[in-house]
Amino acid sequence: MAKAVFLDRDGVINELVYHQEWGMVDSPFTVEQFHLFPWAAAAIRRLAEAGYKVVVCSNQPGMAKGHLSAETFERIKERMREGLAAGGASVDGEYYCLHHPQARVAELKRDCDCRKPRPGLLLRAAQELDIDLESSWMVGDGLSDVKAGQEAGCHTVLLGRMKCELCRLMENEGARPDAIAQDVMEAAQIILQWEEGDGDLH
Repeated sequence: MAKAVFLDRDGVINELVYHQEWGMVDSPFTVEQFHLFPWAAAAIRRLAEAGYKVVVCSNQPGMAKGHLSAETFERIKERMREGLAAGGASVDGEYYCLHHPQARVAELKRDCDCRKPRPGLLLRAAQELDIDLESSWMVGDGLSDVKAGQEAGCHTVLLGRMKCELCRLMENEGARPDAIAQDVMEAAQIILQWEEGDGDLH
């Protein structure tokens, strides 16, 4: 069985977007809004070279909420692949939850088991790609990523800076990650240090 690093997408591989018309920070809703982080391809390439499958596992309720079309969503995915390829990287799989419990689009309105913090995306990827979850990692910028990874049996890395409010929230949610990193490149370094036998993840 393979070991893998599961990556959330927005805020990990690419920049989040401030949508002024809605007054919120969210996923890109147009192809033009999608911008890879400059270090994303290098981080993914390093993980692949170390023997990890790299798999995107991301909640993407934009279509369910009426923010973008299926065609635009596919074009954004293609832009991600093209950007990674330009940096010599690729992912081994992409798994997206398109549902939302309060969706405006009826066929996507669902309380599903694939929407993180539930582990459905990781479990499906593990089954289809022959992945050993206990030797794998979930990397994301939200506690829903940490909880999904924990429930699937993975190690976890939370992207962001440690703050007192975050500490309290992690305790309240029961979602303490194995490590905290500033970005996906630092997360990759932490994972590779752990692989080499350095037990200090923090």
